[in-house]
Amino acid sequence: MLLLARDVNSVCVSVSNRQHTHPWGHNLNPWRDCPRSAARPHHHTWAAACAILLGNALLTTPLDAAWARTRLTADEKNTIELFRENTPSVVYITNLAARRDAFTLDMLETPQGAGSGMVWDVQGHIVTNYHVIKGAAELQVTLPGGEDYAAKVVGVDEDKDVAVLQIERMEGKEKLHPVQLGTSSDLLVGQRVYAIGNPFGLDHSLTSGVISGTGREIQSGISGRPIQNVIQTDAAINPGNSGGPLLDSGGNLIGINTAIYSPSGANSGVGFAIPVDIVRSSVAQIIKFGKVVRPILGISFAPDQASEQLGVSGIMVLDAKANSPAGLAGIHGTSRDDFGRLVLGDVITALNGQRIKVSSDLYKALDKCGIGEEIDLEVLRGNSKQHVKVVLGSSSP
Repeated sequence: MLLLARDVNSVCVSVSNRQHTHPWGHNLNPWRDCPRSAARPHHHTWAAACAILLGNALLTTPLDAAWARTRLTADEKNTIELFRENTPSVVYITNLAARRDAFTLDMLETPQGAGSGMVWDVQGHIVTNYHVIKGAAELQVTLPGGEDYAAKVVGVDEDKDVAVLQIERMEGKEKLHPVQLGTSSDLLVGQRVYAIGNPFGLDHSLTSGVISGTGREIQSGISGRPIQNVIQTDAAINPGNSGGPLLDSGGNLIGINTAIYSPSGANSGVGFAIPVDIVRSSVAQIIKFGKVVRPILGISFAPDQASEQLGVSGIMVLDAKANSPAGLAGIHGTSRDDFGRLVLGDVITALNGQRIKVSSDLYKALDKCGIGEEIDLEVLRGNSKQHVKVVLGSSSP
C-alpha cells in the first residue's frame, strides 16, 4: 500500500523541561554530611577531605559536556552540524478550519491537519506537498523559533504534488533561512541521506538512511499522473513528514519527502521523495505565473489495464476533441459505427521515435517536449501504421 506521508490529525505533544536533582535527593553539604563524632576531634582533616571531594566534583562537572563531545565520532559530529545548519529552514504547516463553539457560539480556529515545509527564499515562499494543504480553509506556518504566521497559496502543481505558499504580514523576512538547493541528477544508491520534518507532530525531528533506489515511479495522489525519477530511501518517513526536505550529506536539498509504502500506515523502511530537479522546475513556474503549464495532446485514453486486456500495446485514444491539438491534427478517437459496433480509435505507439507502450511512457516523452512544439506521432489506425504531425498545446490553468 502506497501512502502519502500525510498530515497529523489531533496530535498534541508537549515537552517540559525537567530539573535533575542530585541522585541522593539533597544538596551535598561537606560540613553537615560529615559525621559529628569525627568532625570535632578531626575538624580540619574532615574539612580538607570533604573540600577535596567537593573540589573534584566542581572541576569535573563542567567538563561533562566537553568530554561527551570528545566521544562523538566524526560522522556523528557531521550529522549534528548538518541538523543545526538546516533545521532553521524547516517549518511546520497547519491546516486550520473555522468552527463555532457549541456553548459560547464563538468562532474558533481548529487544526485539521499538519505537515512540513521548507523556506525557499527570503521573500517568504514556502514549498511543501500539495496533498498537505489540499482543501485548506486557512494555513498557518510555524517557524523554528515558534512564531506563527498566516500563509496564502501562491499556486500548486497537482501532477507533481508540489505547492508553494507565501508567508503574509511578516516583518524581517531577511531573517529567514532558505534551504540550500542541490541536484538530483547524479544521486547514487547507497548515498547517505537525512530527513527533517514533523512526524506525528514532533517538530524538527531528524532521521537518516541511504538512497535505496533511484528512478522509481509513483502516482500523484491528486491527479493520478505518474511522477518519474522518484527517490527511494530507508530514512524513516512518517505521517507529518510530508513536504519536509531530504538532504544529502552536504546539507543540500535533493528531494521532498512525499510518500511511504506501508501496510500499516507507519514507516516500513520504504519512503519516497520527489527529486529536487522536478521541484525546482515546478516552483519556478508557480512563483512566476501562479501555475504550472505543460505540453498536452488534448486526448483522453484508455487505462493501461483495459488496453492490455484488449491486447493493445500502446495508448488507445478514446477521444480527441475537434479543437484540441490531437483533434486538429486528425487523430481519431474510439467511436461506434452505424450498427452500434465499437470502432477502436488510433493507438499511439511512438512519439518522436520513442516507443510508447503504457501511459507513463507517454508522459515521459511529453515532459521532454515544449508547448507549441511540433511532434511526430506514430499511430496504429486499423491495420495500418501512420505518422501524424501534432503541434502541442498547453495544459489548462
